[in-house]
Amino acid sequence: MNDPAHYEQSSLRESLVEHLFIGELLKHLWLEGPVPTEVLKPQVDAAGYDVVIECFGVLRHIQLKASARRARTAVQKIHTTLAGKPSGCVVWIQFDAGSLELGPYLYFGGPAGHPLPDLSDLRTAKHTKANAQGIKSERPNIRVVPKGRFEVIHSMEELVAMLFGRKVEPSG
Repeated sequence: MNDPAHYEQSSLRESLVEHLFIGELLKHLWLEGPVPTEVLKPQVDAAGYDVVIECFGVLRHIQLKASARRARTAVQKIHTTLAGKPSGCVVWIQFDAGSLELGPYLYFGGPAGHPLPDLSDLRTAKHTKANAQGIKSERPNIRVVPKGRFEVIHSMEELVAMLFGRKVEPSG
């Protein structure tokens, strides 16, 4: 991933990947249903989730993460408030840096209708920048989740089943 745009324009890329993800999810549900689905976006990013999606009667508060498939990212930082949501989860979207093709996905969460796994055994994140005394203080509401704690999901079909508790049956 030598293209400097991926890190110089990381906020734009993150937003683009989020829109592509929601589009792919809605496209999958439409082609297999269509399945009534609601997508909500919070005005303020303070509660640990980026999007709320309701489908099949399941309300999912989802924190989205993204990284190129070849990236060396080994952990993700998640907000503990997400654990208080009934079906809070994290979807780590991997993508091809050249084409922006999405997948596979990495999933951290419980089954539909269940909260996140217990976060108490995870280490507390620290600020990336030190204070005037050179100390990087802890971020008490942020936990560091190693990549190994995420489940690999190979397709949007599998991800829909994981998120909403059932596979979409073809219509017709």
